[in-house]
Amino acid sequence: MSTTSNQTIPKLRTAIRGEVILPSHPDYNKARSIWNGMIDRKPAVIVQCAKATDVIPAIQFARENNLVISILGGGHHIAGNSIVEDGLVIDLSKMKNVTVDPQQRRAKVEPGATLADFDKQTQKYGLATPTGINSTTGISGLTLGGGFGWLSRQHGLTIDNLVSARLITAKGQQLRLSDNENSDLFWAIRGGGGNFGVVTEYEFKLHPVGPDVLAGLLVFPFTKAEDILRQYRSISSTLPEKFNAWVVLRKAPPLPFLSEEVHGKMVVVLAVFYDGEKSEGERLINLIRNLGPRYGEHVGMQPYTGWQQAFDPLLTPGARNYWKSHNFTTIDDGVLHKMIEYAGKMPSDHSEIFVALVSGMANRIPVSATAYSSRDARFVMNVHARWEQPSNDEKCISWARRFFKATAPYASSGAYVNFMTGDEETRVATAYGPNYKRLEQIKTKYDPQNVFHINHNIKPRMMA
Repeated sequence: MSTTSNQTIPKLRTAIRGEVILPSHPDYNKARSIWNGMIDRKPAVIVQCAKATDVIPAIQFARENNLVISILGGGHHIAGNSIVEDGLVIDLSKMKNVTVDPQQRRAKVEPGATLADFDKQTQKYGLATPTGINSTTGISGLTLGGGFGWLSRQHGLTIDNLVSARLITAKGQQLRLSDNENSDLFWAIRGGGGNFGVVTEYEFKLHPVGPDVLAGLLVFPFTKAEDILRQYRSISSTLPEKFNAWVVLRKAPPLPFLSEEVHGKMVVVLAVFYDGEKSEGERLINLIRNLGPRYGEHVGMQPYTGWQQAFDPLLTPGARNYWKSHNFTTIDDGVLHKMIEYAGKMPSDHSEIFVALVSGMANRIPVSATAYSSRDARFVMNVHARWEQPSNDEKCISWARRFFKATAPYASSGAYVNFMTGDEETRVATAYGPNYKRLEQIKTKYDPQNVFHINHNIKPRMMA
């Protein structure tokens, strides 16, 4: 950092209620650590905001001292864009407040809240909105990229349930966004990522969910993978939208309901979820049970908050992660064969291939309604390489890339930006498809100097 910026640090400290963390601070390494262990960047300044107004002097300080800005919410994004090398991090992770209005079925959420923070408060009233499947994920990054999970078939994406937001622009303006206020910017943040400013509050509509849901895991032998996947493909179009079932191909973790001899073996896992009458849910789950012989299962009524945390032990922070993802309108035989082939070459015990069923409400929303454009996607496949030692980087990354390339001919349009790694910038325009030109226009209007570019960047027109 320059001498000038060092001299102005005391001024920054007096301008905010939060904390300014420099490399000499005892909490510096903790503050710069995020979920993906591959990301090891050293920012010059971390501004831990205590309230929304702290963002404005942080932006001003960065611009005055020619420091690149990144924005940290939950720090869970695969690309690690929340931490910038030798720049300034606007750290929102301490702003976690969630306020629920049960009568109006609305929740106002600060940008540092995780899904666990959100679910804890909304479930006090038996309410929820579609989010992700890992409770340590930040609500902010998830929302800005689209957001989908167990509730998405019946209630749409996370952005489809966003009714307003508050945002601070590159010039320090505080704006309220909704369909009636700054509607162009409201459209853009629903899928357009952090390209347009710093969102300091989200307001979501909520739906009655739980507090108990029928959910769990059914584990099948990998030797039966082709038959199981074919049957899954067949029945997925017949399942009611209250029911969801995702496929996971991986080596079996040491789950207590599996015998020890299964631990470490390749398996096919069906994760099932139903929010409705137990008897109807059991009938639907029997369709999954009948796909073939099982190594074991753990299915039953459980708190929605518990199911939202069920995958947390497999996604703990600190491991090295690399993802590749495709959208599909249908799972062709060619995709099935490539899934089985590459699952058989799994590069680590923690890697997996999963297929999320997202068909339903999100498909009925027009492509032009939000920045997120992949409204035809019925399935999202994520190739998740996960390992611990840097010496395995090449093996795991190349496996994911090869599989991604092998399945590309079968994929549909667009891409899910929340699953895009840092080396996929050339894919950004493709991800937004017909909405990209409008996003360029809005970026040019609100951030013509591309102040917010540590993201899957939508460049302003003059820089494109």
